[in-house]
Amino acid sequence: MTDIDAGAELDPGHPAPTPSRASGLTRAEVAERVARGEVNDVPVRSSRSVTEIVRANVFTRFNAIIGVLWVIMLCVAPIQDSLFGFVILANTGIGIIQEWRAKQTLDSLAVIGEARPTVRREGVAVAVPTSEIVLGDLIEIGPGDKIVVDGSCAEADGLEIDESLLTGEADPVLKQPGDEVMSGSFVVAGGGAFTATKVGREAYAAQLAEEASRFTLVHSELRSGISTILKYVQWMMIPTALGLIISQLVVKDNDLKDSIARTVGGIVPMVPEGLVLLTSVAFAIGVIRLGRQQCLVQELPAIEGLARVDTVCLDKTGTLTEGGMDVTELRLLGDRAGDEAYEAYVRKVLGALGESDPRPNASLQAIIDAYPDSEEWRCTEALPFSSARKYSGAAFSEGNGTGNAWLLGAPDVLLPEGDPALAATEELNLQGLRVLLLARAPEGLEGAGVVASAEPTALVVLEQRLRPDAGDTLRYFAEQDVRAKVISGDNAVSVGAVAAKLGLEGRAVDARTLPEDPAELADALDDGTVFGRVTPQQKRDMVGALQAHEHTVAMTGDGVNDVLALKDADIGVSMGSGSEATRAVAQIVLLNNSFATLPSVVAEGRRVIGNITRVATLFLVKTVYSVILALLVVCFQVEYPFLPRHLTLLSTLTIGVPAFFLALAPNKERARPNFVRRVMRYAIPGGGVAGIATFAMYLIARHHYAGSGALAAETSSATLTLFLISMWVLAIIARPYTWWRVGLVAAMAFGFLLVLVVPWLQEFFALKLVGAAMPWTAVGVAGVAAGVLEFLWRWVGRRFPA
Repeated sequence: MTDIDAGAELDPGHPAPTPSRASGLTRAEVAERVARGEVNDVPVRSSRSVTEIVRANVFTRFNAIIGVLWVIMLCVAPIQDSLFGFVILANTGIGIIQEWRAKQTLDSLAVIGEARPTVRREGVAVAVPTSEIVLGDLIEIGPGDKIVVDGSCAEADGLEIDESLLTGEADPVLKQPGDEVMSGSFVVAGGGAFTATKVGREAYAAQLAEEASRFTLVHSELRSGISTILKYVQWMMIPTALGLIISQLVVKDNDLKDSIARTVGGIVPMVPEGLVLLTSVAFAIGVIRLGRQQCLVQELPAIEGLARVDTVCLDKTGTLTEGGMDVTELRLLGDRAGDEAYEAYVRKVLGALGESDPRPNASLQAIIDAYPDSEEWRCTEALPFSSARKYSGAAFSEGNGTGNAWLLGAPDVLLPEGDPALAATEELNLQGLRVLLLARAPEGLEGAGVVASAEPTALVVLEQRLRPDAGDTLRYFAEQDVRAKVISGDNAVSVGAVAAKLGLEGRAVDARTLPEDPAELADALDDGTVFGRVTPQQKRDMVGALQAHEHTVAMTGDGVNDVLALKDADIGVSMGSGSEATRAVAQIVLLNNSFATLPSVVAEGRRVIGNITRVATLFLVKTVYSVILALLVVCFQVEYPFLPRHLTLLSTLTIGVPAFFLALAPNKERARPNFVRRVMRYAIPGGGVAGIATFAMYLIARHHYAGSGALAAETSSATLTLFLISMWVLAIIARPYTWWRVGLVAAMAFGFLLVLVVPWLQEFFALKLVGAAMPWTAVGVAGVAAGVLEFLWRWVGRRFPA
């Protein structure tokens, strides 16, 4: 190894480090740099801080509106009319606690999944957290490693780095000592080491990486849809509330305190205050549940995104199969077949090839385990494996004065079409076995004619270990109408045989025959199921082609050849044992390396989206009927029919408590787009029927009752009507019925019944039904409204399908 280039350009703001040696920094040099603050202090992937969580849950626009109204009510009305404020406090507290619990889960999992680069200090290679790298550190890198800080290449052994995530350049860049390496890029082939020249926030793309990898609760269709709804609600509230205030305070000339109470009672229910809370709680509980299964959700909307997926692209190695392999056969080719002495020589070649790669992949590791290295052989040149070229190689001095170069890779890449060995390879591939070709390279490892001049020597047959849970997971996706596409760099026939063993039927396609035109490629992907000999760039193109056909695509993988596709997919899923680069770009990391965890992620996403759609309809029905009631009150110049305490009671029994249970219930329905449209198509007619029917009953009661207690009796009749209609909306939303959903609806009805029959509750909520005519009329009006709701619900479902 050569000394590290001491002249590597450092950031002018820092003093030049002591010239580093191949052994790396000493402990004293590291301590000196730490004392100077020359440490890679960019925050690791993390959730929001406790302060940010509290601020996000407390300081909201609607909390401010409710807070002002609450203070007013505390000053002018009994405590019963201020209950809505205590509900907001409870909601906010629940939201903070649940998100804090989710933060703890995420932070603990992030530590487990955190990358630990290998740093050479005092001649010893040690794995350290990214945050402990200092300026001038000598960092060792190999295939799949992410470049975590800027640096200058110090050692290179066929080192190829992919900088496409930074520059957009698709082809890997061959690095030599002295070349610059940039943070955010990753190694695709070879190995080496580089000296850190910029660390912390000064490193290239450090700010971008910090923002891109920070855990977030925003930027999802669900949350953006809710924000859109709340924006419309806000604009509806302003003119309606102004009209209501003028109507109650000026036109009717009522008692000031009573007018204020009824004005606030009209404004408060327009705010769907619990909707944002329940969305945050549902997401947070999803994170906690998945965390218990060792699933790290690096970007929270990934839970939602995977629930919307209709196509999942699977990399075979590490996803359908376990990482390890076993050599089952060594088959000599040509006239040397059966020559035991030559077979012993070939075993030495394979052992030396294994020893030549300091970071062997799974195939080469199986060869190393089967064939020990011959100590008298010396590697003079090495060509690391690249998923783009599909082979590796090395040249050796064999200790007796002779030297040879060898290639090890895919038979269908190294052999010409029609070669007899390809027929044998095909037979083995049909059994689901992986086959590598060992070939002598008489022209060495470099040059355009390396493959053409290769002399086939032997076939190395490897058996892959199927993941025991892969078959069940594939069946789950099939049952959920999610198409699975296996995309692998291995031979298509072999990959197809493995997929067939797991129950995934379909045509196996050699990716080298696929068209380059995106539209034609998308058609070919729709027809095929298994694709072999796929290059990393092709994987990326395939994801883009599927997305062009309006598919929502998830990509799983663990190797460096999957990084580009993982980055471009709607949802990237990496195994915990995968390369550092794949874990860095994936939204979901399966820390237990279990493909079987994916159904749980899908189920959580479907639960969140499906249930939030349900409860959003409940909340917005209330908003719509509140606005309609306020408008009708202004138009008819009458007192607002409710006090805040009445609507607090109704909201709690027909929305608040039921919504909490419904939001956390199981839900396996696949998520569908157009959240706002799907919610509003039911909320508008539902709220319209409830508002009009309730106001009609209020007017009927006004004509029936007279005297000093008339307003209280009218309010009670209107409250009964609105409760019964709201209960019918809840009963519709709760479908399909299960025992606990029926019990939930019944329990809410029983709660209202208690208020009507228990004297002190009647007095507390100012609810007392007077006579028999109006209460039964209220039941009749509510019954008619329920029939109209049933008709509208079915008509809307047919007329405006989601």
